[in-house]
Amino acid sequence: MNDFKIAVFISGNGTNLQSLIDTKFLNNHNSLKISVVFSNNEKAFGLKRAKAHNIPYFTLNHKDFDSRENFDEEIINRLNEYDFDLLVLAGYMRILSEKFINSYRNKIINLHPSLLPKYPGLETHKKVIENKDKYHGATVHYVDSGLDTGQVIGFSKFRVETNNLNLLEEKVHEIEHKLLPLICSLIKNNYIEFNENVLKIEGHVYPNGKEFIF
Repeated sequence: MNDFKIAVFISGNGTNLQSLIDTKFLNNHNSLKISVVFSNNEKAFGLKRAKAHNIPYFTLNHKDFDSRENFDEEIINRLNEYDFDLLVLAGYMRILSEKFINSYRNKIINLHPSLLPKYPGLETHKKVIENKDKYHGATVHYVDSGLDTGQVIGFSKFRVETNNLNLLEEKVHEIEHKLLPLICSLIKNNYIEFNENVLKIEGHVYPNGKEFIF
């Protein structure tokens, strides 16, 4: 599927966007083509990453709209100018409206910095430390109308060996930068199927997602 394209949503630094951009250097079936990047933050450093690699991008400020639905509707209108097969939320810090999700049903995936269903939402690293968890990690899942409740596709974990919030976050980032491109490549190459709420990876059913070890 050489024509497989992805759209990427970001809100900040864009390190996970960079991990997707860097797949082009693989020069094989795992490389990914990014057709557009969107951010709700015009000052997001990730936009500079897109610009540096000649990737089209656009921004919109939700404060210019009177509702989440109207904001998302305008995003949809702008996205219609681009061709893509998969929409990737890579550090996008806004909750999508139901209308948006229904417009791209089973075509949106999100990268989340915890081992879902543990710790949906924010401050996942802090919660891991506070609860003295033995393991932490990252998860990629399909997006539904709940908060980080969609079908888990894959996850990767590591043993927690520090109470330092920054070090823990760095370790999660290391995993994210491997997990997200891998999941996208598997979807691109038709190794992942999600039909009637049943997830299959390479023909095997994974009700709770597949663990990937790096």
